[in-house]
Amino acid sequence: MSFCDSSTAAAAQENKLAESLRPRLRVEEYFARSGRTFRKSRFRLWFNLRIKTAVFKFIFKLLGIYSRGIRNALSPRVSHVQLYFEDLPQAFDGFEILHLSDFHIDKMDGLMEVLAPVLANLRPDLCVMTGDYRYEINGPYDEVYPRMSGVLSKIHARLGTLGILGNHDAAEMAFWFERMGVRMLINDSVAIREEDSCLWFAGVDDQFDYRCADMPKAVSAIPAAGFKILLAHSPQMYGEASELGVRLYLCGHTHAGQVRLPVLGAVKKNAPVPRPFVQGHWTFGEMQGYTSWGAGCSTLPVRYRCPPEVALLQLRRGKAPAVKREKRIFSSP
Repeated sequence: MSFCDSSTAAAAQENKLAESLRPRLRVEEYFARSGRTFRKSRFRLWFNLRIKTAVFKFIFKLLGIYSRGIRNALSPRVSHVQLYFEDLPQAFDGFEILHLSDFHIDKMDGLMEVLAPVLANLRPDLCVMTGDYRYEINGPYDEVYPRMSGVLSKIHARLGTLGILGNHDAAEMAFWFERMGVRMLINDSVAIREEDSCLWFAGVDDQFDYRCADMPKAVSAIPAAGFKILLAHSPQMYGEASELGVRLYLCGHTHAGQVRLPVLGAVKKNAPVPRPFVQGHWTFGEMQGYTSWGAGCSTLPVRYRCPPEVALLQLRRGKAPAVKREKRIFSSP
């Protein structure tokens, strides 16, 4: 399936995308002009880049675990997860969604090479990507394109790929992904059809840093009774999504903490959400969610007790098994 089947349709989609990105571009201009973001001052950005990163790297090296952290970060696992919905259209029973997030790929040397064989062996019905293709939040990102091109070439999704932007990404990236065949959803939605039924996928712009998410707009074209699946970068909009009737909320951003301790789990949540929403499957009212553990890393290219993840989510019609709602199985690359 191609989301833009002609040059005319592609041009129309690009114009629509440009209009949707106007709020984000205004925020980008403010960030560039002020040298800060809404959440972080100029000093805090400098401190994180020049001091915090260096201190953590020194500590991990002093403990003799820095090299191990890099090896961990380049050992992706496939998570097989079954999600049950009693109101799932029958035609989508068994539908598989490949969920990828948080590549930060331009500074993750070797990530494309280790992801390629993992992705090449999967045959999902649809792929979704929930943002953060760039490592830093500003500066050049030219290396994102060749590396993500390598990743996209290994994705074999029958119905194509949908994507959104994260808080590390530049608006310009959305146009590149569109030209590569990825349907970018910037406060927008699209229907995926099987037989006489459809699933509606909505995607919102980043709320964590850019504050450009417009969920009512994203779902405005979806029928009230439509089965809604939301792509959001961060899990923080779970309350609003539930109120708007979203059935499945797919997100990333947290990296599942990236550094996890025995028993305690994630050292840092990385999002203003309840701790269960930081990784994997969760529920809120009638809505289910899945927060990807992420494929890459931020701050430093290391992971501890927190493997990078490629999630294969299978939608099932019916009641969840009595023992546990989620069936999560790790398989080797």
